[in-house]
Amino acid sequence: MDTRTIPPTTETTREHLAASLRELVTESEELVKHIQRSGGEHLQGARDRFETTLASAREELEAMQDGAMRRARRAAKVADETVHEHPYASMGAAAAVGALIGMLITRR
Repeated sequence: MDTRTIPPTTETTREHLAASLRELVTESEELVKHIQRSGGEHLQGARDRFETTLASAREELEAMQDGAMRRARRAAKVADETVHEHPYASMGAAAAVGALIGMLITRR
C-alpha cells in the first residue's frame, strides 16, 4: 500500500490567514478613525497603508487557493493510482460504504 501523505500545513496556513485578516481589520478600523478625525494627509497615509494591506491579503489568499488546488489535484491523483493498483479492494470499500449509507438512511 502506498503511504504518501500530504504535508500538514493546513493549521499554519489557517493561522497565517487569520493573522492577515486581523491585520486587515485593524488597518480598516484605523482608516475609519482617521477619516472621522481629519481629511487630507492623514487620510492619504492611512488609505495607502490600507491598500497595501488589502493587496497583500489578496495575494496571500490567492496563494493559499493555489496551494489548496495543488493538494486537491495531488490527492485525486493518489486516489486514482490507488484505485488502479487495487481495483477489487476499491470496489469492496465502495460497496461497504454504500451499504453503510443505505443502512443509515433506512434507519431514519
